[in-house]
Amino acid sequence: MVFAPSPLLTVTIEARPDGASDIHLHAGGQGVWIAHLMMVLDVEARLCAPFGGETGEVLLTLLGRSGVAVRPVSGGYVHDRRAGQREAVATAPAPPLARHELDGLYNTALIEGLDAGVAVFGGPDGAGVLPVDTYRRLAADLTGAGTRVVADLSGECLTAALEGGIAVLKVSHDDLVRDGHVDSDDPDELRAVMGKLARSGAETVIVSRAEQPALALVGDRAAEIRTPRFTMLDHRGAGDSMTAGVAAALARGADMEQGLRLGAAAGALNTTRHGLATGERDLIERLAARVEICPAGEGATR
Repeated sequence: MVFAPSPLLTVTIEARPDGASDIHLHAGGQGVWIAHLMMVLDVEARLCAPFGGETGEVLLTLLGRSGVAVRPVSGGYVHDRRAGQREAVATAPAPPLARHELDGLYNTALIEGLDAGVAVFGGPDGAGVLPVDTYRRLAADLTGAGTRVVADLSGECLTAALEGGIAVLKVSHDDLVRDGHVDSDDPDELRAVMGKLARSGAETVIVSRAEQPALALVGDRAAEIRTPRFTMLDHRGAGDSMTAGVAAALARGADMEQGLRLGAAAGALNTTRHGLATGERDLIERLAARVEICPAGEGATR
């Protein structure tokens, strides 16, 4: 189950070699991207998210048959990538969920999460979509019932989910810097914060560091996750791909080390593609075999 409070309709404009433009219309947002890549990895993903309005109607058509729980609200954005970089043209964030909509979304996510055994939490696209405490309640209810919760969150949503208790927390070093937890991507500083996050309610903590090797704390074992270096085309979506890979591995019954390998491979390969959280299962799994999980401090890189 993927809990996503802010699905988006995305419109991207790209230049063609003949000088004309292509317009790409996709379902997007963190939860959608994670769910999509999990399905690429042959794991059924049920996306529990609010949909509504004109953009919601288009989103449901684009998503097709995916086990989506429908609620009447959604948002969107338009990106212009003709110059090679993404330029935001317009953004329409989702408005706050009303009480009955929130109750329906919560109940749907709760039951789907119980049935799935593995639940992934994505963050809202903007503030005020739903009460932050929703993450604490849902994490506590699912974890207490034996569901393994994988959270890709930051800020107050991260803190709330930790209070409920989760199996895996994935966060970027950029988010930790922005939220005032650390001052840089220094491994020692990050590991100290990872220890605090683990003690606050996470069994495993993963910190992505852009082009640098990701860090992991599995129980009391600190490690560095190394992948082959590739020329980066677009870093966006790599973190969501990593989260999807970890969650997909756990859903298959794999151990955490296998989850780290698959997640790192999915994230690394996504940086070489135009699409966000996209890829091919065979190629991701073959790259996973080349991922190294090294004890912290063993030939560590910065």
